[in-house]
Amino acid sequence: MSANKEEALGSILDLSANSIWSADEQTIAQLWEEEKKSESFAQSEEKLLNIIRLAYEVVHFNPENEREAAKFQEGWTIFSRTNPAKGNVAIRKRTIRQLTDLSYENIKHISAATLLELISRNFGGGWDSIPLSIKDIIESSFDVSTSTLPSSRIHMPGGTLEKKVADGYEVLEVAKGSWTEAIFAKKKTPNVKLRFVSEPEYDEDGNRLSVPDEEREDEDREEEEEVQPTEDDTFYSTYAAEAEVKDEDEDETAGLSVLE
Repeated sequence: MSANKEEALGSILDLSANSIWSADEQTIAQLWEEEKKSESFAQSEEKLLNIIRLAYEVVHFNPENEREAAKFQEGWTIFSRTNPAKGNVAIRKRTIRQLTDLSYENIKHISAATLLELISRNFGGGWDSIPLSIKDIIESSFDVSTSTLPSSRIHMPGGTLEKKVADGYEVLEVAKGSWTEAIFAKKKTPNVKLRFVSEPEYDEDGNRLSVPDEEREDEDREEEEEVQPTEDDTFYSTYAAEAEVKDEDEDETAGLSVLE
């Protein structure tokens, strides 16, 4: 079922939402029993069981109840809890048998060939017969396209089918009378999310490496305000010294001397 490369587990504590899809039941049970001897393992049990539930059916049962325990003798793998009062755990791989078994989680771990096999079991109705909700799940992990042509032309050299297969698509042919619908599917390339890492503001000695643009603008604004003259400065800087004004008494004395 898994389309991913298997990840080797060295410990049950290494189990993750990714590796659970390629881990087999016996390996899980063996690593669980080995790690269970650790005193701190009890703190990790519930977390690990939640991870296992992504790809496995998980059932707790009382091993002392023979009738109940008999239900899990075939097809199930069993391991014990650190606390005997919680009983034993039986796990069984979830099998994707039909399109309705698909989810946004497990769709990531199947191949295009497996997907098309599931579609072929859908009563032969082709892509349009699939419910929109299931299409959304499929298209979250696969590029899907279709082409319907007369059956006599579907395999023409240089046609759509040949080009799609050359581009890495798997194809499913669905007969519709004298026509054939070709459904093409290819796994989407996972998007790589870029993480912004800001540059350090100070060096190892505590010296500031650069001034943020906002602070630089504030500093420039402060400098402009310091240089900008005030109203008083403007008045005195534009004031031109006029001739010395004489006292009124001096003007009157000068006038009398002329008249005389």
